[in-house]
Amino acid sequence: MKLPRRNFLHLAACAAALPAVLRVAWAQAYPSRPVRIVVGFPAGGTGDIVARLIGQWLSERFSQPFVVENRPGAAGNIATEAVVRAQPDGHTLLVAVSSNTVNAALYDNLSFNFARDIELVAGLNRSPLVVEVNSAVAINTLPEFISYAKVNPGKLSMASFGTGTISHAAGELFKMMAAVNTLHVPYRGSSPMLTDLLAGQVQAAVDNLPASIGHIRAGKLRALAVTTALRSQTLPDVPTVSEFLPGFEASTWSAIGLPKGTPPAIVEMLNKEINAGLANPKIKARLADLGGTPFVATPAELRKLVADEIEKWGNVIRAANIKPE
Repeated sequence: MKLPRRNFLHLAACAAALPAVLRVAWAQAYPSRPVRIVVGFPAGGTGDIVARLIGQWLSERFSQPFVVENRPGAAGNIATEAVVRAQPDGHTLLVAVSSNTVNAALYDNLSFNFARDIELVAGLNRSPLVVEVNSAVAINTLPEFISYAKVNPGKLSMASFGTGTISHAAGELFKMMAAVNTLHVPYRGSSPMLTDLLAGQVQAAVDNLPASIGHIRAGKLRALAVTTALRSQTLPDVPTVSEFLPGFEASTWSAIGLPKGTPPAIVEMLNKEINAGLANPKIKARLADLGGTPFVATPAELRKLVADEIEKWGNVIRAANIKPE
C-alpha cells in the first residue's frame, strides 16, 4: 500500500525528531534516585575532597543525594572496574584521576580499558604534586635531597600513594632524571601515606599538594619542590623540580567519568552543571586554598588528555621497568 506523500513526510519528520525527544525524556527523568560518586582512594585524599565538594553542589542542583563511596585499592582500579560494570544510566559516577592513565600502561591484565570503557564528561581539579620530607629530616632543599641520595643510594625512603599512581610514576621520572636511587614505599592512598610520613616511618614522599598543604603550612612537612612547570600560587616560595631538572613536569587532575554508553543527554547535563560548580566563587576559593585550580574541560578535550598521558607515562614505566607490586 502506498502512503500519500503528505503522510509519508509527516512520519519521516517524526522519526527524525525521535532522538531529540528521547534526549529530553532522559534529561527530565535524571536523576531518579541517589547517585553514587565512586572514589578509588581513602577518605581525606585529594580525589575524595574534590568529590565531596562537587557532590554537594550537584545534590543541591538536582535535588537528589550525590553520595561519595570510597573504594580504595589497586591504584584506583577497583573503583574504576566497579563503574565500568555499572548500569550506564548516570547514577554511578567515577572520580577519574591522572593515575588511571598510569594504570592503563602499567597493567596488562585489567578487565577493562580505561580510555575505551569510561566516558569522561567534565574536569574537576588540577594541582601540582609536591616532593616533601618530614620536618625532622635534615634536608632543606631539592639539591640537598639529590646530593644525599647520590651519596647514600637506596637509603632514602620515598613514599607514593600507590604503585601505579601518578605519585609513583612522577617519583620514578624524578629518580631517572636526577640519577638517584631511593627506596619506593607504596601506600593505599594519601591519607595512610601521610600518617607514616608524619610519624617518621618514611622520610620523603611525592603527594598531591591539596592532601599535604595543611601539614606543610603547619610546619610538620617540608616542601622541597612542586612538580608543575610553573610555581604554585599557593606556595610561591617553593621552587619547581624543573628549576633543577630542566624538562621535568608532572601534575595531577581529576574528572568525572561515566560508564561508556550513558545517554548523551546525561553527559551534556553533567558537564554543564559541573562547569557551573567550578565557576562558583566558594568552590573556586576552596580549591585555591587546597593548592588546586578548577579544571574546566569538554569530553573531547578530556579524551585527548587521556591519550597523551597514557603515552607519556607508558614511556616512563617502560624506561624505569616498573612492575605491578
